[in-house]
Parts: sequence; structure tokens; C-alpha cells
Amino acid sequence: MKRITVLLADDHTIVREGFRKMLELEPDLEVVGEAKDGRQALAMAARLRPDVVLMDIAMPSLNGLEATRRLLKTVPTARVLILSAHSDDAYVKNATESGAMGFLLKQTSAYDVCMGIREVHSGRMFISPSIVDHLKRLHAWPPDRADRLKKNHHKLTSRELEVLQLVAEGLANKQVAAELGISIKTVEKHRAHVAEKLDIHDTAGLTRYAIAAGIIESSVQVTIVPDKT
Repeated sequence: MKRITVLLADDHTIVREGFRKMLELEPDLEVVGEAKDGRQALAMAARLRPDVVLMDIAMPSLNGLEATRRLLKTVPTARVLILSAHSDDAYVKNATESGAMGFLLKQTSAYDVCMGIREVHSGRMFISPSIVDHLKRLHAWPPDRADRLKKNHHKLTSRELEVLQLVAEGLANKQVAAELGISIKTVEKHRAHVAEKLDIHDTAGLTRYAIAAGIIESSVQVTIVPDKT
């Protein structure tokens, strides 16, 4: 029997260990790697070519949604199952629009996690039973705040989203430049574009936007620091 290969992507070691031990009990599932952030998940997926990626949303450096978008371009055969501690409409909708085949709450049962992996591997959408009603509302949402966030979100380029996430996580321009391997002036240019497109011109506002849009989770600890070069 060919096993379904799984890559775990979560920035908490204890969470990855828990999922690994859970999946090791299943004869048809095999964990082939563990990534601690979105960038590492991209590199490992390109090398390991897993069948399914269990992807946390809130990870440092590159969040799970943007990592999913990029991963599916480089490894289109992979299926992504998003993990989150939150069941808000915006999180579920952003996850499916990123290309993920499923959405799991971290509080879900081991049975549902394993079923979710098998279902998305078979090409079927899977949502945690406790939030399955979200799917029924995806195409019937009123033009509320979440839709406005989505509209603004799609104005940003992939690089601008990267910069926004790092800024929202509390990194100064110099740190963002080092993380992305670009110049400080380029970071400043991207930040200016983000501010103009979102009409948000302070770090605190960008952080609130990133949380509301599901780019980072509200549980992520961020420290707003002065912009210094």
C-alpha cells in the first residue's frame, strides 16, 4: 500500500511533535518532513514533493496563506490543508482562496485530522465539521468588512504582502531588508506602496489590518518598534 506523504508546517515544535505522533499511528500516512515557517515549508516541499502539506496560518517570516499560494505554483500536485486556532469567516475564506483544499481547527480530533488528509489527497475539499457551515456561506456573503479587506488585500503584490507581514510582526525596515535579502531603500519603497494602497500610514494600523485580514493571527505576539535604518 502506497502511503500518503505528509509535510508538517508549524512554528511550534510541540504542535509538530503532536501531529507526527498522531499520524505515525496510521498505516497509510507518513510524515516526511517538518518545517518551522513558511519559507522552510516551501524549500522542503520542493525537495520532498509531499502529497499533503499540513500548513499552519500564523508562522513567522512567511505566513501559511502566502506560503500556500507559492507552494502550489512550484509543487502543483501537493494538496494543502490549512491549520488555524480560529474559525472566523475571513480565515476560512482566505484559506480556500489561497488554493488550500481544506481548513482544520487545531482543536479538532485526531480522527478528523486523518480524515482531512485523506480527503484532500483524494481531491475533495475538507472543512472541520464544527465550521462546515462556513462553506455554505462563501458565495452568499454580503459586502461586509471582510469583503472590503479582501478587495484591498488583492491590491498588494506578493512582495508587498511579505513586507506587510514582517512589519506587522514588529520588524524594523533594516530587519525586513535582512530577512528578504533586499536593500532598506527597497523596503521603504514597498512600505510606501502598501501604505498608499491600503490608505494606512502607521505601523500600528498596518498591524491591525494584518490581523483583521488573516495575514497574521491575533495570538501572534508582535512588538511595534520605531522604524530605524
